[in-house]
Amino acid sequence: MASNGIRDKVAVVGMGCTRFGERWDAGVDEMLVDAATEALDSAGMSLGDIDAFWLGTVGNYSGLTLSKPLKIDNKPVTRVENFCATGSEALRNASYAVASGAYDVVMAIGVEKLKDSGYSGLVLATGWTDGTEAELTAPAMFSLLAPAYSGKYGVDMDTLKDVFTHIAWKNHRNGALNPRAQFRREVPKEVIKASPPIAGMLGIFDASGVSDGSAAAVIVRAEDAPRYQEKPLYVKALSFVAGAGKGPIDPGYDYTTFTEVVASAEDAYSQAGVTDPRAELAFAEVHDCFTPTEMVLMEDLGFAPRGTAWKEVLAGTFDLDGTLPINPDGGLKSFGHPLGASGLRMLFEAWLQLRGDAGDRQIGNGRKLALTHNLGGMPGAAVSFVSIWGSEPAAC
Repeated sequence: MASNGIRDKVAVVGMGCTRFGERWDAGVDEMLVDAATEALDSAGMSLGDIDAFWLGTVGNYSGLTLSKPLKIDNKPVTRVENFCATGSEALRNASYAVASGAYDVVMAIGVEKLKDSGYSGLVLATGWTDGTEAELTAPAMFSLLAPAYSGKYGVDMDTLKDVFTHIAWKNHRNGALNPRAQFRREVPKEVIKASPPIAGMLGIFDASGVSDGSAAAVIVRAEDAPRYQEKPLYVKALSFVAGAGKGPIDPGYDYTTFTEVVASAEDAYSQAGVTDPRAELAFAEVHDCFTPTEMVLMEDLGFAPRGTAWKEVLAGTFDLDGTLPINPDGGLKSFGHPLGASGLRMLFEAWLQLRGDAGDRQIGNGRKLALTHNLGGMPGAAVSFVSIWGSEPAAC
């Protein structure tokens, strides 16, 4: 796969993110206004400075979703959707619009109001299919990763249960340090391990939260960034791929990898010039929709050799004080997962960490690059986004 990328051509100069959770106190309008206002304030801008907007949302169907509450008159608002990677899709499109020269200043913003909709995260209506797609809930589909991994690499299921428990424990521990997270308390491992089952060996604590929330980014050309922000973030790589969706009917697919993630990661590393991600990245935000997903992603993203991620999890490699912290903001598991906002929420953590503004969960390894990963779909039939961001522009 070849991609030219837009390395060091685009920068983020402002970001905003609401508190995620069961936001009975705020609707879509209020959350959009809050995220946009914070992003504009951090960039020292007003709404009139924005030339165009990209809105990521699954549950709302028009750019009017944004233009009405923000009172935007006669400017382009493009609504995009790409499964759970919708927020990342808004970010990617907005970034390429600036890189192309079409606009000088744009906003990418994502929002979702799931709690009022009755959406549980277990059942999602599907459209017309050819009859070959599995009629399984999301937990059931992702639960298939566990026995597949156990069978391929000879890791017994009791050990994998400990691995998944550690991932959930880690992300709740990180989320307890995050005032914007949906779940803000540590959970003992024995409680996680004994939680009621929902699918296969997955329990309640193995699944991400269903949330309301919004997040936004203001994006400009890299050379213009110092006019607005002393500490911008620079795009190093943006890669988005869609697979052929053949995994569920392909006898060769073994449910121990997301091939789309491997492809997008390889492309992103090539764009950014990253050759050893485990050593070069300060941290990574990954799509931990379920705990087995995070484990498998550690191998797909090149953070651990095949068949070894479970050992690295138990060794604490990916803990907040580990060699490569994963999901320092709590991830989907603890921060929550309002579909259209999650990709931008991941970038918000990069914004805080690389600028030294993450407070009690600040990572101090001195590295200048961060990765975000967003997944949509199911094992064998997914879209994948990988981005890499840096706190420093390219050397002259």
